[in-house]
Order: sequence, then structure tokens, then C-alpha cells
Amino acid sequence: MKIILISNYIPDRQESMKRFAEMLHREYPKRGVETELWFPNVILGTGFKSTNTGIGKWLGYIDKWILFPLIIRWRILIKGLNKPDVSFHVCDHSNSPYLAHLPANKTVITAHDMIAIRGGLGYADSHQQASSFGKILQKWILGNLKKAKKLASVSAFTLNQLKELAPDASANYTNWKVILNPFNADFGKLNADQIHQILSTSGLAINQNFILHIGSGLQRKNRVMLVKMVEELGTKWSGLVCYAGEEPDTDLLNAVDKAGLKERVIFISKPSHELLRALYNACEAFVFPSFNEGFGWPLIEAQACGAAVIASSYEPMPEISGGAALYADPHSPSEFAQALIKLQDEALKNDLITRGFQNCERFEMEKIIQQYIALDKLPVA
Repeated sequence: MKIILISNYIPDRQESMKRFAEMLHREYPKRGVETELWFPNVILGTGFKSTNTGIGKWLGYIDKWILFPLIIRWRILIKGLNKPDVSFHVCDHSNSPYLAHLPANKTVITAHDMIAIRGGLGYADSHQQASSFGKILQKWILGNLKKAKKLASVSAFTLNQLKELAPDASANYTNWKVILNPFNADFGKLNADQIHQILSTSGLAINQNFILHIGSGLQRKNRVMLVKMVEELGTKWSGLVCYAGEEPDTDLLNAVDKAGLKERVIFISKPSHELLRALYNACEAFVFPSFNEGFGWPLIEAQACGAAVIASSYEPMPEISGGAALYADPHSPSEFAQALIKLQDEALKNDLITRGFQNCERFEMEKIIQQYIALDKLPVA
């Protein structure tokens, strides 16, 4: 069996999608499945600093949506890839227009979230606005996604959102499956000496209590919640707040200043994997107040490192964390503050951590890859 994996346009810098495709490219052959990894050819987009704005974006669109579909058809013809033992996998739902150029009954597509599509359709819960052209683009992506004969969704929440948007595709639902994301890096417990050595260069000491947030500055990540949460706690908690990921935006900095918390907030930009793992291991709690996710990687990364998790009560956070967390309304700083106070109960905290380790077993690579192989082989009439 051979699978052609189709990934994203490299200049767009969609690193998580690139890692997902490379993970499949690495793991399939270990189980006897040959793979090829295709990226849309960079032709007109060569030399531009960004293909997300300006003329670079429009030339990138030509590369992705006009030239690469022609290349797909040419490769299938020249390489003789219309054989029974060759299948295809579009690794990101945002590339669903490629489905029109691939054999429908032998192609799987993975849906990672419905956030951009819902934003394009005007849903406020996406916390993402689309331009006039973006609305057209997202409708086009959804229109092609509906036609998928075989689809994997990274969460039940994302699959249910897709079905809500595509009631007219019910004939295809039978072969639309939930296949969770596996861990794509090594996350686990570290000993105290390892943590201390790694954190010594970060501005945090191993004996400092801190709550942790990992993620970007997107509005839906709700990073300001941690500031409001600490304000709500007042004198009941005196620890630090650590933000790891993207640099803080103006709104977050203003919130920190207004709350008088400048001396208690630490920003770590783009931490290495080693530092990220140490932060998860050392934090008093990992706080994830997101309004919207397709999956929510940091939840299971934190659990695998033995962190107690306080998360948004909005799906898919309870689904992915497996109930092994404390949940709070992402609009309520008071609920998040109360959750942190509850973690002072060591028995409760230890129970959450133990159940977090158990939850992580669902995301083991072998289980996930075997589910993908089964979907690839699934016959479609």
C-alpha cells in the first residue's frame, strides 16, 4: 500500500499542519505503508517575505489553487498513481479544493477545526473575522469539504460542527470518523534537578509558584483571563503568571499594567521544546481559558508532564482533557480563581494529575496511526 500525503504551501508557514503531515510521513512506513509527501510547488510566490499579505498572498493563491491542481493531475497521470494500492491523504481541511483533482473513493482528508470556516460564515463563536474575499474562500473550502467520501476529524466537537454546517452531506457521514491527534513530540515527567537546570535561564526559579499559559495571541485564546483571574484572587494567592508562546500584544500588556501585576508576569517568547516541557512540569497549574479550539494540544501536553489543568468549560476542552481537569466559564475570572483555590486540596490535585496521565493513553501514536490506516483502506462504494 502507498499513500500520497498532501501538505500545505510552505511559504504560508502553517507549522502545525506541516508537522502533522511530516508525522504521518514518518510513522506510516514504520507500519509497512509507503508514503510520498507533496507540498504545493512554490513558483510565483518565490522570494516574498510573506504570502499572507499583499501581492505575495495573491501570487501564493495562484500557486496553490491554479497551478498545483494541474501538477496533481499531471503527477497522477505520469506516475501511474491511479492504481488500486495507491491512496491519497489531504492533511489539512483548508486544502479541500484539492479533493476535486483526486480519486474520491481513495482519498482521506483530515479536519482540524472549523474556526476559519465559521468565521467566514459570520459565526461570532469563531472569534475570527474574515475579509470579503476570505468569506468567499471559506465557503469554497466548505463546499469542497462536504464532498469528502472519507474524512478524519481530530475531535468529536469538530466533526459535529462540520455536520452542522454540512447537513446536505449526510450521505458521506458513515465514513467521517473521529481520529484524535497523537502526541507529536516527547512530553513527560522531569526530575527536580532537570527542571531547575532548564528553568535557570528562563527567569523562573523552581521554588516560585506560577500558573502557566501556552499559546498565541489570537483573541480566542483569551490570554487576558489569567490577569483577571489573579486580580480576582487578590491576597489569596501570591504566585506568578507565565505566558509562553507569542509576544504579548497591546491589550495584554495594558491589562497587566492596569492590574498592577507587572512584577508578577513573565513572558517567554517561543520557548524551546526542552523549556516548554520544564514549564509544564514546574507550574502550579496550567490554565487554558480558550473560547474555541479544534483540538487543544496544550491540554494533553500539560497532562503528560504531570500538571494540574484548569480549562475552559467550552468544548472540545472537556472532551480532549477527558474530564481530568477543573473547568470554568471562559468569561468568568471568578470561576477560574475558585478553581485555583480548589487545587490547594492536595488530594484533589493528585487525583486530577493521575487521571490526566490515564487520559494521555488515548493519544498514543500506535492507536492513532492504526485508525488512519483502517480509514485509508476502508472501501467506499
